[in-house]
Amino acid sequence: MKIPILMYHQIDAPPPRGTPLRGLVVAPSSFAWQMRMLRFMGYKGLSMRDLQPYLQGTLRGKVVGITFDDGYQNNLVHALPVLKANNFTATCYGVSSMVGGTNAWDEGKVAQKSLMTRADWLAWHAAGMDVGSHTQTHANLKDLPNAAAQQQIVQSKEELQQILSAEVAHFCYPYGWFTPEHEDMVRAAGYLTATSTRRGRAEVGDNLFALKRIMVARATNPLLFVTKILTQYEDNKT
Repeated sequence: MKIPILMYHQIDAPPPRGTPLRGLVVAPSSFAWQMRMLRFMGYKGLSMRDLQPYLQGTLRGKVVGITFDDGYQNNLVHALPVLKANNFTATCYGVSSMVGGTNAWDEGKVAQKSLMTRADWLAWHAAGMDVGSHTQTHANLKDLPNAAAQQQIVQSKEELQQILSAEVAHFCYPYGWFTPEHEDMVRAAGYLTATSTRRGRAEVGDNLFALKRIMVARATNPLLFVTKILTQYEDNKT
């Protein structure tokens, strides 16, 4: 069974043409029709928490994973009402030491945008959504010594759990960069899944700590969106 796991970043008005990483900002109106289209096609949109039994093969159904990287405040403002309207759930991966801050890892490359505050994360979780970890500082794990990488993986889990008073069980590799050693660290830290930026749909029996996803970009039109859901097609546009 093929399971699409969608990868979003920001849900907001796209910045001016020519802005770096502009493609990672999906307009709220586009996100709304994408969720309506999923429902029309008979899919149930699920967080990684709710998707896990399908990935393990203990449940079967027409499902799609919905994930947001980085924890932007605009996910709460623009995505949450749409998810609730469609009775979907989603996972948002937070950068634990930057709660209430901005995307400082992109400084000098793109405009700084607000990340969710402590209150925002609590509101997201209270609405039935899932919170995952994206390390403490959006670190490129491959650039770090093993001890530092392990700290990023373990401490981010603990810090987010302190905010939520709830389990954080799903991880996402910043930039999509990781090694088998990092997979082992994530597993040992007590996470149940980890998503990457490797393109494609997931399948029952896949390695749960190197899951593929489908990029949804600003330029993903309705036909392309449906094609991505139904086939292994992936483009390189961002």
